[in-house]
Amino acid sequence: MPLLDRVTTLIRANLNDLVDKAEDPEKLLKQLLLDMQNQFMQVKTQVAIAIADQHLLQKKQAENLQAQSDWVRKAELAITRHEEDLARVALERSLTYENAARNFAQQIEDQSGQVQILRDALHRLEQKMTETKAKSELLVAQHRRARLAARAGTAQLQEFEGEALLQRAQWKVSEADALGRGLLAAAEPGAEQRFAALEKADRVEQLLAELKDRKGEERR
Repeated sequence: MPLLDRVTTLIRANLNDLVDKAEDPEKLLKQLLLDMQNQFMQVKTQVAIAIADQHLLQKKQAENLQAQSDWVRKAELAITRHEEDLARVALERSLTYENAARNFAQQIEDQSGQVQILRDALHRLEQKMTETKAKSELLVAQHRRARLAARAGTAQLQEFEGEALLQRAQWKVSEADALGRGLLAAAEPGAEQRFAALEKADRVEQLLAELKDRKGEERR
């Protein structure tokens, strides 16, 4: 049974019914709390994994941004040596890393959302554990009083106070997206591919012109 199903089953457990049907209510409730604690540790582990994946994505984004900056510097060097063709190549490479960094930024945003979902779920589960413990103590006390009253024949059984309806903790554990997703957008075939190449070439020419202007101003 998946982790989410197990957690949901524990959260939805009707303590009143469980205690009423159990031969040993105290033992049953103790086991229920133990099961909740085990599931809590598993959810906590998932949170740690999700956070680690987010940090890895951030590291990959930083590496691509650094590579993009390095290729821009190489293009500047080529301009100073009057190697425009070499500068164009460097600028094309810089755009590749720039696109990769942009894709990683989107993945980081998505992963951040998943981390928040997991943290919220962990917090809700912790709250439900606390509520269940308090309610369990109350139900055990009520159960003992009811048994004493039945044996003594001096009082009617007390009705259990309301049902311990624990809100359903719904969350979805999503594995981190494959780190390779979106590193480079797949080229589309046909005319669209040619248009994309033209746009990239125009961008390179624009960057080259800006670089030449900047270097020209520095020499003045």
